[in-house]
Amino acid sequence: MAPKQTKAEKKIAYDHKLCELLDEFNQILVVAADNVGSNQLQNIRRGLRGDSVVLMGKNTMMKRTVRLHSEKTGNKAFLNLIPLLVGNVGLIFTKGDLKEVSEEVAKYKVGAPARVGLVAPIDVVVPPGNTGLDPSQTSFFQVLNIPTKINKGTVEIITPVELIKKHDKVGSSEAALLAKLGIRPFSYGLVVLTVYDNGSVFNPEVLDLTEDDLMGRFAAGVSMVTSLALAISFPTLAAAPHMFINAYKNVLAIAVATDYSYPHADKVKEILKDPSKYVVAAATVAAADSGSAPAAAKEEEKEEPKEESDEDMGFSLFD
Repeated sequence: MAPKQTKAEKKIAYDHKLCELLDEFNQILVVAADNVGSNQLQNIRRGLRGDSVVLMGKNTMMKRTVRLHSEKTGNKAFLNLIPLLVGNVGLIFTKGDLKEVSEEVAKYKVGAPARVGLVAPIDVVVPPGNTGLDPSQTSFFQVLNIPTKINKGTVEIITPVELIKKHDKVGSSEAALLAKLGIRPFSYGLVVLTVYDNGSVFNPEVLDLTEDDLMGRFAAGVSMVTSLALAISFPTLAAAPHMFINAYKNVLAIAVATDYSYPHADKVKEILKDPSKYVVAAATVAAADSGSAPAAAKEEEKEEPKEESDEDMGFSLFD
C-alpha cells in the first residue's frame, strides 16, 4: 500500500500537473462550479475523457503556479488566466472544438430543490392546477398570497404565481411549499464563464456565432468603412466604386443642364425629351433577360473575351 501523501507533496504534485497541462493544451474553458457535487463532477470527467481534462483547485494555488510557470517559460500569455481565477471556478483543458466541449459540459446538469438561503438563479413560477394537498395545507398558500380554492377535497392553485424572483434568496416558506409540491426548480452544473485560446480571452457567447453571423458583422463593418470614406472623401477599396459612380453622375448632370454633351449624355437627353423611349428600351431589356439570356450567355462563352470600350460601358448603363 502506497504511503499517504503529505500536504506539501500534494501541492508539489498539483503544481507539476498544472504546469504539464499548460504546456500541453492551448485552449482552456474557465467554468463556475457552484453547487456541483462530486458525483456530478465525475460524470463530467467521464463525458469529456479523450481530448479534455477537468482540473479543480484552490485559486491561490492555481494563480501561484500560473505566475511562476509564466516566469519560467517566458510565456506572458499565461498571465491572462490569473484575473479569471475568481470564485468557485475550475479549468477545462481541451484540444477539441471549443463549442462542442462547451455543449457537452452543458448536458451534465442536475435538478436541485430550492434550499433556504439559496440565491435563485432563475425566476420560479408555480403553475396553476391541483396540488394534491389536503385543505389543512392552505396556510402555506395564504402566507405567500397564492390564490387557491378547494376542489374535490384538495387545494387547487387558481392562477400562476411568481414565487421567487431571480437573484432573490429563497425563504423558508417558499422552500417548504416547493418541497410539498415536489418542484425542483433549479438545475446546476459547470457553467462556462470565459474562454482562453492561445493567449486570447473572450466571452463564451462568441462560440455561438455562425458563419452567417460573421458574414453579417463583416458586411456591416465594410458598410461603415465605406460610409466614413465617402463622408470625408477618402479613397478606399470599398468606397472607390461609389466615388466613380458619383463622379460620373455629376458629369452627367452637368451635361444635361448645359449645352455640353458627349455620346452617352446624348442618350440620356433623348430619354428626358421623350420618356417613351425609356419604356421601350426597358421592355426590350426585360424580354431579353427572361427569354434569350441563356442563349446569349452561351454565345458569349464561345467568343474570346475582349476589353470593353467606354462606349460599351456607357450603353450597358443606359440601354
